[in-house]
Order: sequence, then structure tokens, then C-alpha cells
Amino acid sequence: VRNFTLNVTITNLPFTADMATPNSRKFKSTEKVMSYYVDPLLQRSSIGPAYIGCRVLAFRSKKNRDDTGVDAMCSWRDEPSGPKFNRETIYHELSNMTNGITKLGHFSLNSQSLYIDG
Repeated sequence: VRNFTLNVTITNLPFTADMATPNSRKFKSTEKVMSYYVDPLLQRSSIGPAYIGCRVLAFRSKKNRDDTGVDAMCSWRDEPSGPKFNRETIYHELSNMTNGITKLGHFSLNSQSLYIDG
């Protein structure tokens, strides 16, 4: 199993202090919503057959709490016969699937905020 990080900023989700606490009800519910929108995108990406899932590591305040940064760790199975991870390819695929990094379901994204590292 290999990991990569996924970071994005949501512009229509105001940050609240309880989002910074991983065991809080707000953190857990927001994490579930993020998985609901992110998982299908990565399942349709070039690593889709090997994709395992993402886990939100942190939500952070951006722009005086008007926006919320999302830091996630995502995993895939790195098998010789499986799809290969290419962060530039995944970036472009996610950009296309999020309307130029502007929409994630009902969330609006900062178009300059998508970051993938693996």
C-alpha cells in the first residue's frame, strides 16, 4: 500500500474550531461528506482500480475562517500489474472532474488550492 497527500481549500465552508478536533462530531461528519465526494472521483481516475480510500488528517482555517483547508492522506495498492500513480495525471484528472477545481459536489473550491503529492 502506498500513500499520497491531497489538499484543497473549500470556499463555501466556514471553518469552526470544532473542525480542528479529530474526534469531534463536526470533524467526523465533515470527513464523511468529504469522502462522499472525493472517493468517487478517485475511483474514476487512472488509479481507480487500485484506489483504497482517503482519510482526512486535518481541517484548517483559511482566510480568517471564511474558508476551510482540507488535508487528506489517500492510499492505493502499488502492484506490478496495477495502475501506476502519477501525481500530474491525477491532478489533471481531478481538475477536469471538479470543473477546473471549482466544484466538489455542493462545495466551491479555490481553483489554486488543489495539491497532490506522492
